[in-house]
Amino acid sequence: MPFVDGEVTVEVPATSANLGPGFDTFGVALGHDDTLTASIADAVEVTVEGEGEGRLPMGERHLVVRSILAAFTRAGVEAPGVRLHCVNRIPHSRGMGSSSAAIVGGLALGRALLVDREPLSDPVLLELANELEGHPDNVAAAIFGGFIISGQVRRSEGVHVWALPSPVSPDVSAVVFVPPTAVSTKIARGLLPESVPHADAAANSGRAALLVAALNGAPEYLHRATEDFLHQSYRSSAMPDSYALMQRLRADGVPAVISGAGPTVLAFTAPGLRDADALVAECPAGWRVLHLALGGEGVREQNTPTTS
Repeated sequence: MPFVDGEVTVEVPATSANLGPGFDTFGVALGHDDTLTASIADAVEVTVEGEGEGRLPMGERHLVVRSILAAFTRAGVEAPGVRLHCVNRIPHSRGMGSSSAAIVGGLALGRALLVDREPLSDPVLLELANELEGHPDNVAAAIFGGFIISGQVRRSEGVHVWALPSPVSPDVSAVVFVPPTAVSTKIARGLLPESVPHADAAANSGRAALLVAALNGAPEYLHRATEDFLHQSYRSSAMPDSYALMQRLRADGVPAVISGAGPTVLAFTAPGLRDADALVAECPAGWRVLHLALGGEGVREQNTPTTS
């Protein structure tokens, strides 16, 4: 058998994409992980605790299972079945990369279950994750950790995906405000216009470049650097409460953005900016608030079983 004997466990982080101006390009790992455990079995068995418990599709329709099987297919092997247990902590449909965590976690489990892991290097995982997710910003951050600048180029021979890490000062962290209601990424994307004014695109490019520098030791520029002209205002009708909170925080000088496609609001904190305790106090009633490390580890294995 080409599989290891026993269970394998991975931890995979939440992620935030866009960060204001870095639409479909910027992604950062957050210090908030799902824990996924899998082993080879005679059939597909899935159990879930935490986020999504009792609501997620089970069996081969489960996104982590689909990703495990995609890893096996890429490696050229077949398994009779998989036993999967998910401890989900990342909120679902809130713009914190829950689907990317499921995809990357499943691919990493598939790799960890193989005796020969060579066909599933990190670049291959990124390629597969991009195929499953459709864009690389969240999945790249979930694989590599840290702050990642990524993109994809369509060529005649297929899609080329690239991802490059950029430093994040350890002084910068994030406070996320998670609303009680979800927003579909598909709906949020559907609100975007097909084109934007040239002046807006130029302004956004400048802010994105500034954000790279601001995260790496110049937090005094974070407020200006997180200003967005491409997507957040167009999506406001799908998440009016989130947009209003972001606008209120920004009016008070807080570098706040919509996390990914929303509706979570992410606010940066660092020395010289509003501190985390003061930001936590801004949480609306009925919402959850988390103070999270920024730019931590990507997906990682927790144990290494023996081979069979």
